[in-house]
Order: sequence, then C-alpha cells, then structure tokens
Amino acid sequence: MTKEKVTKKGSKKEAQKTLKEKRVEKAAKKAQKNESSKLFQ
Repeated sequence: MTKEKVTKKGSKKEAQKTLKEKRVEKAAKKAQKNESSKLFQ
C-alpha cells in the first residue's frame, strides 16, 4: 500500500511537470510565430 501511495504521488508530480512543459512549449511556439510574422511584415 505504501508503495502504491508513493507511485501515485510520483505520477502526480510527473503530470504537473508535463503540464508545465506543455505550457512552456506553447509559449515558445507562440513566440516563434510572433517572430516569424514580424519578419514577414
């Protein structure tokens, strides 16, 4: 039971990490789009 709890906590932390990474990726993509649109103007 304790092992299960640990894995659940770990997976939760991992999920939060991936969510943060996804947000960072989205922001980076947005920035890239803005940069490319500036170049084309």
